[in-house]
Amino acid sequence: MMTRTILITGASRGIGRAVAIQCGKRGWSVGVNYAGNAAAAAETVKAVEAAGGKAVAIQGDVAHERDVIAMFDATTKAFGAITGVVNNAGIVAPASKVADMSVERLTRMFAVNVTGAYLVAREAARRMGTDRGGTGGALVNLSSAAARLGSPNEYVDYAGSKGAIDTMTIGLSKELAPVGIRVNAIRPGLIDTEIHASGGEPDRAFRLAVNVPLARPGTADEVANAVLWLLSGESSYVTGALLDVSGGR
Repeated sequence: MMTRTILITGASRGIGRAVAIQCGKRGWSVGVNYAGNAAAAAETVKAVEAAGGKAVAIQGDVAHERDVIAMFDATTKAFGAITGVVNNAGIVAPASKVADMSVERLTRMFAVNVTGAYLVAREAARRMGTDRGGTGGALVNLSSAAARLGSPNEYVDYAGSKGAIDTMTIGLSKELAPVGIRVNAIRPGLIDTEIHASGGEPDRAFRLAVNVPLARPGTADEVANAVLWLLSGESSYVTGALLDVSGGR
């Protein structure tokens, strides 16, 4: 099996961690980016290595250009040229109506979820594009079912940030296809991860599962399986896709 080098942003927990471990099971090398929880990132590194891969933890905030460039540099220094990027880092804030949102909340939301995602995508294009000395690769963006549902009365700001990811995915897939980079997005639905607790409602995924045709929340591993498919050669004719992993919701 071909060895790959994958950079995953926001890989210390949740979906990012699950993707990292799945990469490890394939024997791949992983740059494990994290924002602040060094202990969680170290645990992810251990889990990737236990699964059969290699990993290095890299601290950085995707909202800061210098941090994004540094995480790409660190991954390349550790394992060689990057062949896949998972654009996963993102935040959510406590449930609120837009009328009650502060400008500070909105600024931070879009700095991480939109500007940060674009910076990561930009670096992926610079590092992997065959027009710039790269060998091609795959970029997988993490969007959300919220992009098409809107998340009224809870997270319209978060939903809007993920709508931007959908649009970026479509445009960038056409822009980067000629230089050997496939660009796709996963839109998870209600997934049982820590992100709900960071939004102030740990049980949200289970409370809303009544609205899911499959009648349950999804797991981080179920999303990771879809991400790994898009990273792998098994999806070699797939680009510009927005893949819902949402239990039918």
